[in-house]
Order: sequence, then C-alpha cells, then structure tokens
Amino acid sequence: MTRRAAVFLYAFAGWTVFVWVVFIRNIAKDHTHTTGFKVVHIILAVISIAFAAGCFAVVGRVRRRGEVGRGDRRVPETSAQDG
Repeated sequence: MTRRAAVFLYAFAGWTVFVWVVFIRNIAKDHTHTTGFKVVHIILAVISIAFAAGCFAVVGRVRRRGEVGRGDRRVPETSAQDG
C-alpha cells in the first residue's frame, strides 16, 4: 500500500469518526428528536466507527509489514537505499 493511499484511508476513517461524534453529541442535546431517531443514529454511528477502527487497523498492519500492492500480488516495499 502506498503512503498516499494509507494517508487517504486514515483521513477518511478519521473524518468518519469526527462527523459521527459531532452528530451524536448534537442530537443528544436536542430534545426535538424522538428516542427511536436517536437509537437508530447511535447504532449507525457505532457501526461506522467500528468500520473506521477496522480501517485504521488494516492500514496500520499493512504499512508495518511494508507491503506494497501491485495488482493481485504483494511484493516487499523497497527502500531508497535498495536502488
């Protein structure tokens, strides 16, 4: 995985968490929404945040192994010293 792809996925996951945390905080303070609305959106938030955490974990694991995807096969990432 390239660094650019990893940064994009980290940003995407981070933005997802940010949006849902702000949204849940706002609807928790708002008394115009029904309990059902709040429950459904809290469940959606938990699922989305779990996907974001999974994204962080997968990207981190791939980056730590130093693998770069090229098509369907994976090859070790080379450093600048390797030529």
